[in-house]
Amino acid sequence: MLDDRLKQDCVLLAQSKLNYLLLNKDANFPWVILVPKQENISELFELSEADQVQLTLETNQIALRLKNAFQADKMNIAAIGNVVNQLHVHVVARFKLDALWPKPIWGAIEAKVYEEKQLKNTIELILNAISDLNFSDP
Repeated sequence: MLDDRLKQDCVLLAQSKLNYLLLNKDANFPWVILVPKQENISELFELSEADQVQLTLETNQIALRLKNAFQADKMNIAAIGNVVNQLHVHVVARFKLDALWPKPIWGAIEAKVYEEKQLKNTIELILNAISDLNFSDP
């Protein structure tokens, strides 16, 4: 089950055996979040070693595909969890021309709401970029 804040701030895109894949609704950055399906997990080390490896593999696969799909200059990957306790990994495409480059994005500017067409196009681009991975409809 997803944390209420993740439900509120994200769109569920897909799932693997281990993780949900979410799109953060902040249109300032192409920003996805991987969330292990296991309940009551807040730290990476609480996952089994096999699941730690799988989460790392899926994070890297998603980051590579987003970097290519969006032609990002840098990918930011983080598992912070100070606001949402449930373990989740942010994968954010960054650009030298984005509003905050090279500063961190966390809480720095107000979230920008996706326009309906932009949201649809972003979802389609991400799903096409990961179509060769082991993710399915949620």
